[in-house]
Amino acid sequence: DYNGGYVFPCAIDYGTYAAIRKRNDRRIFLASLNFDLKVVLDSDHIFYDKGHDWANYPKGVLKVLKEEGYDFPGFEIVFGGNIPTGAGLSSSASIEVVTAVALNEVFDLKIDRIELVKMCQRAENTFVGVNCGIMDQFAVGMAKKDRAILLKSDTLEYSYVPLELKGHKILITNTNKRRGLKDSKYNERRSECERALAFLQKVLPAKNLCEISLEQFEEYSRLIPDEVLKKRARHVITENQRVVDAVKALREGNLAEFGRLMVDSHRSLRDDYEVTGQELDVLVEEALKVEGTVGSRMTGAGFGGCTVSIVREEAVEEFKESVFKNYKEKIGYEPSFYVTEVGEGAGEVKQIGE
Repeated sequence: DYNGGYVFPCAIDYGTYAAIRKRNDRRIFLASLNFDLKVVLDSDHIFYDKGHDWANYPKGVLKVLKEEGYDFPGFEIVFGGNIPTGAGLSSSASIEVVTAVALNEVFDLKIDRIELVKMCQRAENTFVGVNCGIMDQFAVGMAKKDRAILLKSDTLEYSYVPLELKGHKILITNTNKRRGLKDSKYNERRSECERALAFLQKVLPAKNLCEISLEQFEEYSRLIPDEVLKKRARHVITENQRVVDAVKALREGNLAEFGRLMVDSHRSLRDDYEVTGQELDVLVEEALKVEGTVGSRMTGAGFGGCTVSIVREEAVEEFKESVFKNYKEKIGYEPSFYVTEVGEGAGEVKQIGE
């Protein structure tokens, strides 16, 4: 997404929930059922504190709303959810968007949903300090059940594509190797892409790597003197084409081709972008040994986290048993599995009283 290209996310039926109520003063209370840390702050004095850990994500949203001129008094908000943190499943985007949606509803801020999504991305960029693109927040904020979103990340043009996996399940497999975006090489990859683009811009009028076709790249890649930068650019440009091809495959009902493109994507992430690592590679290798696996790839920023696989319903138990056994033998510890479906984006669940 940070290279301006097409992305193709969907939501899953795991998520973050929030219960919120207004206060009559300016104090804000943040708590979570998943973490012991509780944070109390003043509505007029919102600041980053490394020790506040998970709470910095909702605090970032509050800060951006304030910067945009939205005022709100104190409130109490409690979060809870079943998304594993640091696993590449957008837990940070999830808590950001649920915070924004809750405040928008409770304080009747009347902010357009796409504007909310953009504010959440800005919160992570400027407050938390992670130079992420907009895909995760957009997926959480805009997703629809049984639909994926084809999003052009530089213009935010989007359309919904049916993703009805009849007879199949989405299996998310967690390496259980924890990683955080700030600790990974995420920002380094982004910088490498910008440097590769600068070389190509000497002859091509492209604002981002994804405006460059594969044919143009093959013609002008010699202008990139560094082989590593060349590999990074090749991944981005070929991945953009894979997204277009994947959408076409789904619209034609060709799930086998969609699965093949997932595998091609993982191999490119492994060989050209170099963000997978042994754990993710083993999970994909073992997934593909199971006969009912249609496709498998890493998801998230890499260096740990999760893979996502599409598996025939009748093969789910065999998949879990086989991948569990072989991963533990090769890596030394156990993976975790989440069987999920294409879910709905953020929204109000229930309103109680005034």
